[in-house]
Amino acid sequence: MPPLRPFSLLCLLATPLAAQTPGAFLGDLNWPDAEVRIRQAPLVVVPFGAGAKEHGPHLPMNADAVVMEYLCRITVDSLPVLVAPPILHGWFPAFREFPGTEIAEPDVFRAYVQAVAMSLVEQGARRIVFLNTGISHATGLPISIVARDIRANSGIPTLVLSWDDLEPPEMATLTTQRRGGHADEIETSIHLYLQPRLVRMDRAVAAEQNVPPKAYPGYEPGFYARDPKDPAYSTTGLTGDPTLATAEKGKRALDLLAREWLKALRGFGRM
Repeated sequence: MPPLRPFSLLCLLATPLAAQTPGAFLGDLNWPDAEVRIRQAPLVVVPFGAGAKEHGPHLPMNADAVVMEYLCRITVDSLPVLVAPPILHGWFPAFREFPGTEIAEPDVFRAYVQAVAMSLVEQGARRIVFLNTGISHATGLPISIVARDIRANSGIPTLVLSWDDLEPPEMATLTTQRRGGHADEIETSIHLYLQPRLVRMDRAVAAEQNVPPKAYPGYEPGFYARDPKDPAYSTTGLTGDPTLATAEKGKRALDLLAREWLKALRGFGRM
């Protein structure tokens, strides 16, 4: 997004944020306005993105959180929905041998997400959407349990959207890497567009784990090990070729993610 010009900044300061956009961030509202907006919004978004999780030696550990923030900003600018404050700490067993922050117990993370979402339900939220900038078979697992419990116990409709839910087939046309997965060509391209000053392309290397691609069905949890004896040993914590990344590819990838995200919100919220 382009930087604000001085005149635009003055207008922003002079006009309440809620009056400028179709949607709103809950934290920007005073409580009387929030009380009304929670009940009237077609849906409330509970966003989750890791504030500090390894993304190879070249990307900042805030990568998931920054994409989450980007999608939330587009949401508020585009639709009359309410976005709750983000959850930045999560359950990341695949990455726990690398630096970062993690809630190591999945039940603690699940209970935390459920408490946040239920507080909104109790204040009158009509529908809850969980945005997960992790993947569906990782952080999406405990979040999906929360969504299922809320639907069953309160009757409030819920929806979980993880990163892989938002990747349309066109995303594959942006890549030339042989195999991706984490901190790869696409993810690096996204951050060359969103936060280029924090990307260390001089440290970017093409890397694959020794684990071959699966040729059979079933969910097999991935892992990035630092033990050379482990089949999932990784010296980089990435899978793919970030050296092929460009900011242009990042912009196109974000456009696709945002398109699918807004399409899901419009459909679920009946907007």
